[in-house]
Amino acid sequence: MSGSDATTLDLALAKMCELCPVCLHARHHQQGVVYNFVKNVEQNICPFCTVYERVYGRKAHEKRDKACK
Repeated sequence: MSGSDATTLDLALAKMCELCPVCLHARHHQQGVVYNFVKNVEQNICPFCTVYERVYGRKAHEKRDKACK
């Protein structure tokens, strides 16, 4: 699903993942306890991480491209 196919609710939930301090840390540092936590928990437990992947096409722990906003 691309950003244009996403509903308003999907975009709002994905934004929560973008602003989540835990996910931000994991995306930025790409290692450590927080990164492993997000990597192992995101798909099964966190609805924000699940929607983030559906909207942006990448996992919540993956580093974002500089061009991607």
